[in-house]
Amino acid sequence: MPYERTRQIEQRFQKAIMLISKKQMNARQLALELGVSQPTAQRIITELRNRGYQIRSVRDESGWRYELVGGQESSQTRS
Repeated sequence: MPYERTRQIEQRFQKAIMLISKKQMNARQLALELGVSQPTAQRIITELRNRGYQIRSVRDESGWRYELVGGQESSQTRS
């Protein structure tokens, strides 16, 4: 059913937000937690950014990680 698939995708988006709001994660870690491929995890990040979530890519000694800025979506998406 298309509705069920849409619901699953939305749940995946919400889980991704929850995960990166708790700690910085790279695409591989996020993919493992969500049970998806790494390219799919990157597409999820892109979609969340398109929806107004301020997700920053941060480089540290172990590589690139995603970080949710301010822990929530931008004010544009909340109005």
